[in-house]
Amino acid sequence: MTYSLLPRHAAILGAAIAFSLPAFLAAQAATQTPAIEELSPSNAAGSYLAARHAGAERDAAAAAAYYMDVLKLDPKNPDLLSRTFLSVLTDGNVEQASKFAERVLEVDRSDKIARLVIGIRELKLKHFAAARQNFAQSVRGPVTDLAATLLTAWAQAGAGDARGAVEAMDKLSGPDWYGIFKDLHAGLILDLAGDKKGAAKRYESAYKADSTALRTVQAYGRFLSRNGSKDDALKIYQNFAKVLPDHPLINEEMKAIADGQKLPPLVDSPQAGAAEALYGLGASIGRRGGEDLALIYLQLALYLQPAHSMALLSLGDLYEELKKPDLAIKAYERVPASSPLSRNAEIQMAVDLDALDRTEEAKERLRHVIAQHPKDTEAIIELGNIQRARKDFASCADTYSKAIDTIAKPEKSNWVVFYFRGICYERSHQWPLAEADMKKALELFPDQPLVLNYLGYSWIDQGVHLEQGMDMIRRAVEQRPDDGYIVDSLGWAYYRIGNYDEAVKNLERAVELKPEDPTINDHLGDAYWRVGRTLEAHFQWSHAKDLKPEPEDLPKIEAKLKDGLPPDTSSAADAGKPAAPAAEADKSNSAADAEKAKKPGNGG
Repeated sequence: MTYSLLPRHAAILGAAIAFSLPAFLAAQAATQTPAIEELSPSNAAGSYLAARHAGAERDAAAAAAYYMDVLKLDPKNPDLLSRTFLSVLTDGNVEQASKFAERVLEVDRSDKIARLVIGIRELKLKHFAAARQNFAQSVRGPVTDLAATLLTAWAQAGAGDARGAVEAMDKLSGPDWYGIFKDLHAGLILDLAGDKKGAAKRYESAYKADSTALRTVQAYGRFLSRNGSKDDALKIYQNFAKVLPDHPLINEEMKAIADGQKLPPLVDSPQAGAAEALYGLGASIGRRGGEDLALIYLQLALYLQPAHSMALLSLGDLYEELKKPDLAIKAYERVPASSPLSRNAEIQMAVDLDALDRTEEAKERLRHVIAQHPKDTEAIIELGNIQRARKDFASCADTYSKAIDTIAKPEKSNWVVFYFRGICYERSHQWPLAEADMKKALELFPDQPLVLNYLGYSWIDQGVHLEQGMDMIRRAVEQRPDDGYIVDSLGWAYYRIGNYDEAVKNLERAVELKPEDPTINDHLGDAYWRVGRTLEAHFQWSHAKDLKPEPEDLPKIEAKLKDGLPPDTSSAADAGKPAAPAAEADKSNSAADAEKAKKPGNGG
């Protein structure tokens, strides 16, 4: 079977939003940005093609450099100006992007993104009237009209008209999720203006709409710490902690309030309020098909507030989604050491270092975090995940044991660490310990499909508890009928008990779901051979070989291509390769869901 890290994290979002920009907004990659001496107008065609390629590879820095090279020859070309502007902006150089925005507007006065950038620059400079004028011309869609409205309101509040700003904001109609943003920012504007009654009403409305939105909880809790009772404020935080325990920002603010502190407003200026609006929208749309626009909003938020820790974590998380771990690391490095979120940034940097095959650096960084926080379960588990992904199974079992030792009373959410340790025990040939952990995981989370699949298959593979094992795998497939890896486990389980017809049927389905997986194709080849479809078996084995199987599997596949399979001498035929449950290769599974809330970078 295949093994890989399960995806981790993401955080609480308040609204479900989807949006995408044209393909030329594609940005950010790990390729080397060209040095200026490498660029020359004499090779404009080459630079243009290189820029397009860099854009397709999401390398905004390289794309911007190449486009600027070509732009020297045709400085008023609207397409080149637009591409250069967007590349520079997405790379995070907002000051330079604002200069290109001015040039874009000379060619096209209606360019919406250019208006947005100029408006943000004017807002930062406290030119509130000019900011409002530009924001008014940047409206164009179901997300950007909300952004423009919130930003306009903050510019109007900056000019001293908080009540007028809120009234104008309330006139915007749209989907239900607009209300959460409008209520939160109305509360922030009125709070900053000293209108306690108005702020309390809007904060309460936002909180009732979504009591799990991190920034709403912080804004309302802080307000109550100053204008209500300590108990009322603590209750807001405690209710959130029931949903997402141990959030570093919530923990810090709860402790401060319990100690009698009155916390300041969440934002302290119109610029900070605008940054909060951009961060909230950027974090919300980043995982819902709007990566390009999310990058722009987060970069603009950081232009207004460079040390906005939540925006930096969201930016790093977004780069990870775009498979750009090097850029994610750069974002996490900017999180201030004084921030309660710096520890989270350190953990994520370790994950990204491992993704770049800098595994020893990753492990050393995690060990440093653990040395400072010996009971940091998340850091310990992440170290175990890296060891497991690198097939250091003896070490990962020991590491997960240390994580389990920090858990006073295991709860449902802790099933995943027992499951992970069980995998490490099983792969290091300590089956009794592995079986006990899998049973414990099912005790904590009955019918969890990954655990059902792993334990059920392991029993069948050993020739024990066959009926119970098959029932477990069927129940896993019922819950995840489109999971190619779990369907493969069912097909391979049928193969192991000698029911080759059912094996073929399920393995064909698994290959349909995961055609690129070498192990599943190899399994189907074995099943075809057993039912006499030898030509198709050779095709599947050949295809599995081309898909770059694990090094230890390649010789076995080559042997089958040469000689086929030996005669079937038992009902539980051995194809010459030990198999393990396929569930661990699943990249969108409940183990990931159990971990998602641990990363606080995307709170809406």
